[in-house]
Amino acid sequence: MEVKVVQRPQISMWIEMDKIGRKPSGSLRFDPHRARGQQRVQVLISARLQPARVSNKQRASALEASYNSYKNFPASILESESINGPYDESVILKNKSQEIEPYLSGRCIYLVGMMGSGKTTVGKVLSQVLGYSFCDSDSLIEEEVNGTPVSDIFQLYGEGFFRDKETEILRKLSIMHRIVVSTGGGAVMRPINWKHMQNGISVWLDVPLEALAQRISAVGTKSRPLLHSDSSDAYRNTYKRLSNLFEERSEAYANANARVSLENIAVKLGYRDVSTLTPTAIAIEALDQIENYLKDEEGMSFGTF
Repeated sequence: MEVKVVQRPQISMWIEMDKIGRKPSGSLRFDPHRARGQQRVQVLISARLQPARVSNKQRASALEASYNSYKNFPASILESESINGPYDESVILKNKSQEIEPYLSGRCIYLVGMMGSGKTTVGKVLSQVLGYSFCDSDSLIEEEVNGTPVSDIFQLYGEGFFRDKETEILRKLSIMHRIVVSTGGGAVMRPINWKHMQNGISVWLDVPLEALAQRISAVGTKSRPLLHSDSSDAYRNTYKRLSNLFEERSEAYANANARVSLENIAVKLGYRDVSTLTPTAIAIEALDQIENYLKDEEGMSFGTF
């Protein structure tokens, strides 16, 4: 039986200008698929914003004067109930975001990592505190295929079709600014995708496989085509498949500009289980690691924070 792709005449992604906090000078429209019956894909974005230029000396002075990072709190305070409360975490997150946002220069942040690692949840936290927009590459692919779920795209058209769409989405995002992007778990396997992401900052959310298997098996694998199985032992089957995928992808994940290890965060905060960590705590660590990358990128020497 022949399967036909239902073409959607126009897809639009709107970058939320109310989050930008600066007046745009216009907008750009990208309409690359006009010929030979291909679907027309329209992306409406804000024009490139012109953040204030900051000299290396100013960067060093400002970052050296930053004492509000949560990693500076004594361990005894970090492990107390008061600092683990949502209010205190949110204050730390806000302070850290205010410290590093000017030095991002509007660059996008790409979150990479295994399925179930929390890229969408953490990405939304980061986008809100930085005043960025947020998008999920899987969701954009679904929109381009007339709202078809990822699991159905795999079944109807194959993984190759999905990966091609994924690369096209990342290409479009590569010319945008001030967006936190949650990428698909396998996006890191194509070198061309890294080329598209290099204009921004890539962050690997590194979650222990045991925790991933628990999360995914608890909610089911029907929406995850690379994991789905009719096996009665959901956890064991999910863990095995995740292990195989991670073995294939681990070196690619390590190409990210920054790594956020949930195990390291748990140790830092005195937790035994990474499942105890809040998205806010993970977002704080992500900003810390982005800050470290920015310092290394500038080749500057910084004092102890």
